[in-house]
Amino acid sequence: MKKKLLAILNFLLFLTLGIILLYFAFRNISFQALLSDLKNANYFWILLSLLLGFLGFVVRAYRWRMLIEPLGYKPPLKDTFHALMTGYLANYTLPRFGEVTRCATLNRTNKVPMDALIGTVIIERTIDVIILFALIVIIFFAKINFFGQFLKTQVFDPLHEKIYTTLNFSSIIWIVIISGIIIMVIVFIQYRSRFSDFPFYQKTKKIILGIFEGLKTVFRMKRRRIFIFHSVLLWSIYFLMTWVVVYSIPETSHLTALDGLFLLVIGSLGMAAPVQGGIGTFHWIIYKGLTIYGISREKGLVYATLSHESQTLLMVILGAYSFLLVFLERKKRKRLSFQAESKSTE
Repeated sequence: MKKKLLAILNFLLFLTLGIILLYFAFRNISFQALLSDLKNANYFWILLSLLLGFLGFVVRAYRWRMLIEPLGYKPPLKDTFHALMTGYLANYTLPRFGEVTRCATLNRTNKVPMDALIGTVIIERTIDVIILFALIVIIFFAKINFFGQFLKTQVFDPLHEKIYTTLNFSSIIWIVIISGIIIMVIVFIQYRSRFSDFPFYQKTKKIILGIFEGLKTVFRMKRRRIFIFHSVLLWSIYFLMTWVVVYSIPETSHLTALDGLFLLVIGSLGMAAPVQGGIGTFHWIIYKGLTIYGISREKGLVYATLSHESQTLLMVILGAYSFLLVFLERKKRKRLSFQAESKSTE
């Protein structure tokens, strides 16, 4: 009962957070003008983005299959694809719930051990984080003055102003907080061996060790070059999927490939936020990012809506189809198994 209540509270909490961000993103926006812009968009580029999105799902399913094969299991590509899409659908109930769902789905359809599948997902996500970090470094140094200005005006200046204002009114509080942190660090270093008995410490340590073990697994793979190629291919597809949408409206059609890479990076950060399907967070960060190009908030939200909602629709349709297919397949297997048992007892 407590677990169900906690799950409901988590769902409502993250959904509320997404709705709040969505509200602040679209506040004071004319929905009539927004709908008009969406109606007049060039949907050829949206369709192309959807095709690239579908290809990206296939490549991700194939890459996941490559991580499963060294474990001694060879699930069909269609099964890994349907498990993946079922997971994407589950992400719209709880953030990151899709990772567990896709593992559970493949466990039921192909009897691959659950703990082993979770290990492959950790490896997969670790590689994606490394690639995303590499992309952040590339775009930052490629256009350091341009993107540096975005960080200065949208991140560092507001942060500096807030800290400066806060310090003026509550210097003593800040001194107490900083002193408390220093004391906590000293205590942790002094009594580190005792902290090792705490479940939180053990869990954190296990996650960190799992990440390093995942990286070692990739380098031990027999087909690691092919795996790395598919990882690069996957993110190249994500880049194209993001970039082609800029041509759907006149206000963003002048953006270059490097600008598209910038949108991919900040969009990925928005989708990584603990909100169902990146609702609100994606829209907010994208329109903020587009302001450095002189693109208005209204047009930035048009781009964000076209990009996010088109891919969301694709994921929901494919996810629902995969879920239904897996459900019917399991039902069919149970029926055949029951018939086989009935014949054996006759």
